[in-house]
Amino acid sequence: MTLLLDLLEGLGAFTLRVLARLGLAALFFWSVLARVRGTLKRLGLLAPQLYFSGVRSLAIIIVSGLFVGMVLAVQGYEVLQRFGSADSLGSLVALSLVRELGPVVAALLFAGRAGSAVTAEIGLMRATEQLAAMDMMAVDPIARVVVPRFLAAVVSLPILAVIFSSAGVIGAYLIGVELIGIDSGAFWSQMQASVDFRQDVLNGLFKAMVFGVAVGLISVFEGYHAAPTAEGVSGATTRTVVISSLSVLTLDFILTVLMFRGLN
Repeated sequence: MTLLLDLLEGLGAFTLRVLARLGLAALFFWSVLARVRGTLKRLGLLAPQLYFSGVRSLAIIIVSGLFVGMVLAVQGYEVLQRFGSADSLGSLVALSLVRELGPVVAALLFAGRAGSAVTAEIGLMRATEQLAAMDMMAVDPIARVVVPRFLAAVVSLPILAVIFSSAGVIGAYLIGVELIGIDSGAFWSQMQASVDFRQDVLNGLFKAMVFGVAVGLISVFEGYHAAPTAEGVSGATTRTVVISSLSVLTLDFILTVLMFRGLN
């Protein structure tokens, strides 16, 4: 009986901590949104963060997209040829990338590279009292530090998802057409006929934008509220990657259900 009570007490304490953390994140998100308009007028703050989060993530996005497309081509060809539909490889690859793999994998890679770096950067600013110094000088640290990094994630991730999907298509073309020998005209025509701009491309971009909001918010929130110690910063960085990954996968399921329900 005592063990059961201890378990219930621990579960209740954990639930209260999670709810308190979610409430703090909601208030923080509102503070960020309230300062977005002012930050958009100061491109000098936003441009370096776009370079840091977006441009410096291009290498891992392109290489990963290329190999994901190659794997899809190999696996897809093995399945489609059993049914005499090998010419539909372009459709399979394009729909898989544009609808799901492009936004999701790009968001996971973004969280691991840019999201963790943003958290560590802001966490170190907290540990070295740079944020406190900004407060002392009447400089809003949320507007100066947090919002540009948040907006950079929201803007960069849809673009990175498009680049990932494009690299994946190129990788599938190299394997399917150049290596296996599928007809090039059939590859591209099947892809063009099956991919709808509104239902597939725009929905994929919307997913990527939602993922960008989630990953950007988690990154800046964990960094801003990190404990001002080495252990606190490392823990915040780890939480950013874990929570961002779980959030992306959860949001992907919810958005996919809503989108497919809207199509029926």
